Amino acid sequence: LEFIYLVNSCFINWDLEMYYAAKDIPAKARSTSLNDQLGQIEYIFSDKTGTLTQNIMTFKKCCVNGTIYGNFCLGPSPSCLHPALCLLQGSRWTWSHQREKKLDFCDMMLLEAAQRDNDPILREFLRLLALCHTVMVEEKGDQLVYQAASPDEEALVLAAKSLGYVFLARTQDTITISELGVKRTYQVLAMLDFNSDRKRMSVLVRDPQGTIRLYTKGADTVILERLQRRGPNETFTEMALDRFAEETLRTLCLASKEVSEVEYSVWSRRHHEASILLQDRAQELDKLYEEMEQDLQLLGATAIEDKLQDGVPETIQLLKLGNIKVWVLTGDKQETAMNIGYACKLLTDDMEILEEKEISSNHPSLHSEILKAYWVSNNNLSGEGLCRGHLSQQLPEPSHHKKRALIVSGDLLDKILQTGEVLKEKRWLWRWLPHCRAMDPQEQGRLVEKAFVDLATSCQAVICCRVTPKQKALIVQLVKKHKEVTTLAIGDGANDVNMIKTADIGVGISGLEGMQAVQCSDYALAQFSYLQRLLLVHGRWAYLRIAKFLRYFFYKTFAGLMAQVWFAFHSGFTAQPLYEGWFLALYNIFYTAYPVLAVGLLEQDVSAKKSLEFPELYVIGQQDELFNYRVFGATLLHGVSTSLASFYIALWAFEDHVGSRTVGDYESFAITVATSALLSVLMEIILDTKFWTVLSFLMITASLLFFCLFSFLTQSIDAFRIAPGVFRFPDASRNALTDPYVLLVVLLSLVVNTIPSLTIHLYHTITGKTTTQQKIRLKAKQEPEPSVELRAHVPRSSFHRRSSYAFSHQEGYAGLITRGDSLRSRATPSTT
Repeated sequence: LEFIYLVNSCFINWDLEMYYAAKDIPAKARSTSLNDQLGQIEYIFSDKTGTLTQNIMTFKKCCVNGTIYGNFCLGPSPSCLHPALCLLQGSRWTWSHQREKKLDFCDMMLLEAAQRDNDPILREFLRLLALCHTVMVEEKGDQLVYQAASPDEEALVLAAKSLGYVFLARTQDTITISELGVKRTYQVLAMLDFNSDRKRMSVLVRDPQGTIRLYTKGADTVILERLQRRGPNETFTEMALDRFAEETLRTLCLASKEVSEVEYSVWSRRHHEASILLQDRAQELDKLYEEMEQDLQLLGATAIEDKLQDGVPETIQLLKLGNIKVWVLTGDKQETAMNIGYACKLLTDDMEILEEKEISSNHPSLHSEILKAYWVSNNNLSGEGLCRGHLSQQLPEPSHHKKRALIVSGDLLDKILQTGEVLKEKRWLWRWLPHCRAMDPQEQGRLVEKAFVDLATSCQAVICCRVTPKQKALIVQLVKKHKEVTTLAIGDGANDVNMIKTADIGVGISGLEGMQAVQCSDYALAQFSYLQRLLLVHGRWAYLRIAKFLRYFFYKTFAGLMAQVWFAFHSGFTAQPLYEGWFLALYNIFYTAYPVLAVGLLEQDVSAKKSLEFPELYVIGQQDELFNYRVFGATLLHGVSTSLASFYIALWAFEDHVGSRTVGDYESFAITVATSALLSVLMEIILDTKFWTVLSFLMITASLLFFCLFSFLTQSIDAFRIAPGVFRFPDASRNALTDPYVLLVVLLSLVVNTIPSLTIHLYHTITGKTTTQQKIRLKAKQEPEPSVELRAHVPRSSFHRRSSYAFSHQEGYAGLITRGDSLRSRATPSTT
């Protein structure tokens, strides 16, 4: 069995259809014992950035001081094709560079405004992009090479570079940039690092004039609530954020403030004291960061595009047709995630979208969906008629026929994952619960979790927005806890490791965020689109092969060796064996192993092309139709019946001791039963093999040849003379199998043992009970759907706090930078 797992893993590694030639990355099976589970997946939990998308960030638009800048060029003019060169013409500075590949930004208004340098808000906006980051820079010839912790940061630094604010160098406590050709060095006083809880990062710097300023960028949910005032520009920026999100762009808010010397000196002393604490250091630093990041002035917002990978919509469509539900877990804001969902066909226009307000509304008239799921799916309160009757009067019957999608946020998931907090907050629900029996908070939390899982699993798609890495893992754990299903998690970065390790099967994407996800995964792919072939082809084939292998392994064991039991009834339960010792030793090694091994290695019910054309075939593995208790019972009965027929037909034939050579002895009887059982097992495998190859023929032939060869060697007269205690059947096979009477008995046993399988196939054909494969083959092919465009499907007229922080969820590298661990020793540049 382990050999079959290993070879099937090699088939995955050798599949050229899953080889990504652009980066020379093949598919890799890092685990060799999970191949059959690939054919039983029911839920896929996927990251968005770098998994569904390319993780190649391009700066597309921005909003500064109430003005939206973006790709508004009307024609392919040279200035539009090379925005950096446009700035250089007639300017007073001399920095030049080639057009960046990761910059797809073209707006003459912004280029001209940056060149004029008369807008202080725009100046601070661009300065922030060049200062507030953890990017490392290296000079290679006359080029600057940036190394960023995330593609978002690199895209923002390149955008600032193309607009004249060039990040040149950094040391442990300084950052040097070129502002429109003028080199300026800023002293770094503190770096307030990013993490998944803060959802922002800040840098506290002293400019060459001695002024201390704080520059902050992060999610709109955390930046907007820390502003000093809310005016028309702030309102317009919120509108721009919603507009960017509807265009599936990843957004960030940028803000700054001036810090007085007195305020900084007090804060710096407290910061130093907190940084040397031995206990609760991180918590104390977060409190200080929170104090500093208040009363900010909003500078603007950025919008970065992360395009879908090739083949993602088609892959998700095939997975959905294969009855696989896809959940997308992302840190982006709701509109961005929803529109990406529409673009990749996870969401469709005919779906009813359930958002957080529908499933956790405080108003009882909206009939909370989560409570309906709680009541319908849980019978914990059904013991009391008063409670059941009261609830049934209040709640309508839920619809099981609508196609629904669920959109939830990390905040709601936090409440659901905490014991009973949702029910505690929704006081109107508790007006019903006192009629029911009292429950402790742990029981309440378990019921709410199960209610949420029941509601989510009843939907065709689920998108979880603004979730942290820990929440991703908890969501997977929640589904595994309340549903007996096989889960798969797929991601590309370190923030997906917890999710990948929690799922039954983890798939890592070899992307741009390092190899952490791949190293912790069971399977490594280069593109999300390869997942369709991994599951629908290799996974389904592996499940089919393992199921057939186990079925025939048990069958051949019962069919060949149960005759020993029947012989015991006629030998007085003595220690006398029925078979020759060598037959027992070689039966499972040489006589029957190879055909079963060929089935486990090469069996296919349909080709790879048909497997992708008809993804409905995948349902067989999800329902575990090919190997379960029922199939095992049928295999056991089949094997027992084969052994009974082989033994008692031979016993009946040998009772009169009649034959042309009077073969009625014990040895001839044993050879007859053994030959009948062996040929019956081989015939059963021949009849049920769907995919014949040269190797399949060789395996069957090898089994028969090995039987003849070892029978000749172990039953020769010479071997008997050498070791009569070991070779006890001299010339038994030659005496028995050359007698026509014995051959007719073997043929009769073979026919009787083959009739049941032929009868079942004939019955299914006559009664019209076609197999799933036959039904799908008769189904007409669906027309190909039109190509997908990234466009807004859910326009918003109101503005809500929705986060779309364009960061990875990894902890930042500010600590390494401020300690100087990641920097080469160099002289501090002089200020000019």
